[in-house]
Amino acid sequence: MKRNLTEALSDFLFEYETPRQVLVKNKQVGIVCRLIQLFVLAYIIGWVFIYEKGYQVSDTAISSVLTKMKGVGYTKVNDTERVWDVSDYVFPEQGDSSFVVMTNYILTLGQKQGKCPSLPGRHNCTSDKDCKEGEHKRKMTGKCLDETKTCEIFAWCPVENDHVIPDPPAMMSAENYTLFIKNSITFPQFRVVRSNLVEGVDSNYIRQCVYDKISDPFCPIFRLGDIVTMSGFTFPQIAIQGGAIGILIDWTCDLDWHVRHCRPVYNFHGLYGNGLDADETKASVGYNFRYAKYYMEDSEEKRTLTKVFGIRIDILVRGLARKFDIIPTLTAIGSGVGIFGVATVVCDLVLLHLLHQKDFYKNMKFKYTTMKEEVSVMQNEMEKNSAKE
Repeated sequence: MKRNLTEALSDFLFEYETPRQVLVKNKQVGIVCRLIQLFVLAYIIGWVFIYEKGYQVSDTAISSVLTKMKGVGYTKVNDTERVWDVSDYVFPEQGDSSFVVMTNYILTLGQKQGKCPSLPGRHNCTSDKDCKEGEHKRKMTGKCLDETKTCEIFAWCPVENDHVIPDPPAMMSAENYTLFIKNSITFPQFRVVRSNLVEGVDSNYIRQCVYDKISDPFCPIFRLGDIVTMSGFTFPQIAIQGGAIGILIDWTCDLDWHVRHCRPVYNFHGLYGNGLDADETKASVGYNFRYAKYYMEDSEEKRTLTKVFGIRIDILVRGLARKFDIIPTLTAIGSGVGIFGVATVVCDLVLLHLLHQKDFYKNMKFKYTTMKEEVSVMQNEMEKNSAKE
């Protein structure tokens, strides 16, 4: 018993088992095998390692954006001149990553709460029966005014008339406003902090540069007219009724290189189309909102209502950094080696099921035995062992 245990332990520790291989010399099967292996190798090198960077780990960025508009606008509407500065035409004023620059407007001066006629075309009437009291968005009084042939309403009077939008837009000077963007990102996994004020972008350079994709791709100052053009619009087209533009700051960094090569790329997109779509395909054109400034006059509350048409700018940041790591590298190599087994499976199917000599290859690959043969072999071994003893 002791001897059997010793032999079993010795066999376990000092013997190595390897699968039996059969070398098949067949041109068709050999070519299929090599083609599959070549395809797998190209997939591992080209897709996994070069395109997907399977030897690297990745991290996404945490980002912050600060903005500042500069420029002075001038308008002359109904012989009334006015100068507009940043506090007048930018909404909101906090310098956030999403804001609106006014390019056109409609003013309604001296509004106060009271009763007045509604605008022609909206609530036309011939008698009081056509004006049901309390209906519609503005509260009707139930009276039809003979002077205007419209229903009387209780609202802020006079009622805003926005049927006619100024064309050309009142603030064409907005085309020359400039936008300063300050963007900071961090990749916490790699402890890398970067700013769009990269190497070479100092105070002297900022004072004189304006962004250009070719000559000044890292300048953080953008002309509003250029932003509109690069997003697919023309400025007179978008300034009339407004629109929305997205500025995408793309940080795609390979940290296997020096960190100074981690730099932003700016892209510009029209968020509500690009100005080339047919008008009939547009569900909603432009961007606008209203705001009011309230004041007291002769102990009576009044307001100036402004309907603002503007360019809404949303600044979006996308950051992805990659760096070499041994664990994903070994994982990618291991999975690639496993995929090489596909060639063996395919070739075995061809050999054992498709070729005319499939029975011959089966006999070469598999060894068949029966229970009687196994018993006979065991008896012969026992006889040999007893003879030795």
